[in-house]
Amino acid sequence: MFNTIEIDRRNLTIMGVKFSDLKTLESTANALGSNMFEGFKPTPKGIEIIRDYVTGKIHLTELVVLAKQKAYV
Repeated sequence: MFNTIEIDRRNLTIMGVKFSDLKTLESTANALGSNMFEGFKPTPKGIEIIRDYVTGKIHLTELVVLAKQKAYV
């Protein structure tokens, strides 16, 4: 079964999560799509975490800790 997520390129949002530029939004959307194909179910909190990692706001070690804590739920 195929699930969709809300992507608004004009307002630079994915599931209501704001992005600073189109390039970051699109690369995040592509990564989400690939992971969704493998069974990942994105949440707004999970998208925020991925966005923060992609933009350098959090580092890989923090990302791993958040993943282990299931903070994306």
